[in-house]
Amino acid sequence: MMQLTSYRGRHVVVLGLARSGVAAAKLFHNVGADVVVNDKKERDQCPEADELTALGISVVCGHHPDGLVTKDTALLVKNPGIPYTAPPIIEALRLGVEVVSEVEIAGHLSPAPLIGITGSNGKTTTTTLTGVLLEAADLKPLVAGNIGRPLSEASLEVEEDGWLVAELSSFQLKGTSDFRPRIACLLNVAETHLDYHGSMEDYVGSKAKLFKNQTQDDIAIYNEDDETCRRLAQSFKGRKFPFSVTQTLDVGIMIDPPYADIRPADDEAELERWIVSREPGGALRRILRVDELGIPGRHNAANALAAIAIALSAGADPQRLAEPLREFRGVEHRLEYVGTFGGVKFYNDSKATNPMATTMSILSLPSPLILIAGGLDRGSDYMELLPVFRDRLKGLAAIGETREKLGRVASLSGLSRVKIVEPVEDAEQTLRQAVLEAAAMAEPGDIVLLSPACASWDMFPSYEARGRIFKQSAHTL
Repeated sequence: MMQLTSYRGRHVVVLGLARSGVAAAKLFHNVGADVVVNDKKERDQCPEADELTALGISVVCGHHPDGLVTKDTALLVKNPGIPYTAPPIIEALRLGVEVVSEVEIAGHLSPAPLIGITGSNGKTTTTTLTGVLLEAADLKPLVAGNIGRPLSEASLEVEEDGWLVAELSSFQLKGTSDFRPRIACLLNVAETHLDYHGSMEDYVGSKAKLFKNQTQDDIAIYNEDDETCRRLAQSFKGRKFPFSVTQTLDVGIMIDPPYADIRPADDEAELERWIVSREPGGALRRILRVDELGIPGRHNAANALAAIAIALSAGADPQRLAEPLREFRGVEHRLEYVGTFGGVKFYNDSKATNPMATTMSILSLPSPLILIAGGLDRGSDYMELLPVFRDRLKGLAAIGETREKLGRVASLSGLSRVKIVEPVEDAEQTLRQAVLEAAAMAEPGDIVLLSPACASWDMFPSYEARGRIFKQSAHTL
């Protein structure tokens, strides 16, 4: 990737609007590039188009026009969610035109060092908590990326002596070539987004690109409890700083004493466990007790370990971390406590878009649980959920395209209280019906948990929309 100014007078295609596309288009327009923005959606579905047109940027909506990408095109910047099978991308690759996501651009623009955080689950919680810890340590973080704010936009505002903290998806990382974070963190790897990547190999390879350009001067943080993370770590060039909730490490962040297994056992004795760090050749340093964390669940303990590892690697004083770790209450739609209604507690975990995330959420809450799950069908059989369905659930209300599959898993698990919620009127009413069905199964002291194990796009525009409707439905019982 060349300097941005080298694109002055050259043809740049931005594929896909939304916030990242708008940010990229403005950047290249401001340095004098000939920018064309293209979005397959109709013009009335592209509210950002008017803003760009007013700046003199060419915007084409409704279709991919012939000749959009030519041999004279210098660069194609794609929205991360657009698949590589889109005709303009196929044409760009055929012509040898470089195809990147706006994350690649941000890596060249930021005057501050970058922190990159990725993983199948826990990215937003860990990224948000990392920002909180760095703020408490006066290290001037600016949080952006997949968390909502375009990274290229944030890269123009971050202070040179601060840190640009980026949540990064596999979609974003796939479109990078020279991107190099000073601190890179891989939380975990689970089977997901295969409809986009086509294979686990491509998905894992996209995640691994976060570490590809690191040198020995950089830091690689990874989950020692995750088999794929351990395997990938063998090729990491940066200084390795792992974290674990189940192992005692020579170097890294861990739990002391460690948990016996990544999943809690009901008969495991509750010990006084501490989050501790160990530098090379050093002794254990206590940071705070696990039960003092403001976010519940063992998976959130792992997220906290990762955030602590990042903060320490960025130069945070360990003594300034305990209080923000106690005060942090998590992120909306991630195992979010909604309220207690009729003696039943309701939790919104709409961000749980794959079976691993749902498993960890179920294991983080006490039984008895009534689960609301289901959504976009990406081809999974969901059989990995059978053990937690069998051991931890009292009932299931299944929605969306996967409702029958989840109902089958529940049946095989021996669960007797199962309601397959057929679509009614619209998606909002269907979810409200599922909340009513779950509440009818619950008794005082029970928990109703929305943790879908699926993406939302069969019914809702986003997991946020799904979570908000769930919360509204609980409050109106």
